[in-house]
Amino acid sequence: MADIFLPTLHTFAMKNTFTGSCGLLRFKIVPKVEMLTPKEVDMQNSSIFAEFWHGELCYEKSQMEGQATFPMSEEGRAALKAWLEENI
Repeated sequence: MADIFLPTLHTFAMKNTFTGSCGLLRFKIVPKVEMLTPKEVDMQNSSIFAEFWHGELCYEKSQMEGQATFPMSEEGRAALKAWLEENI
């Protein structure tokens, strides 16, 4: 099975969207970040939203086949990766 690359949790905590692929699997990950202070992320109330599709077309021209939300934690990031790998 191919290994899917996901950036570090810090990348998502800094409000960075990430798109990736593995074979024909395409995915888009968008963090939903809540802040405790202007410089401190509220990890407890933040989450990571992901969608996937299969094919060669871009996000805007594709129909999503699945979506899920995961906690903003290392466990949530691992669960997200496992979920994507199940759908390769």
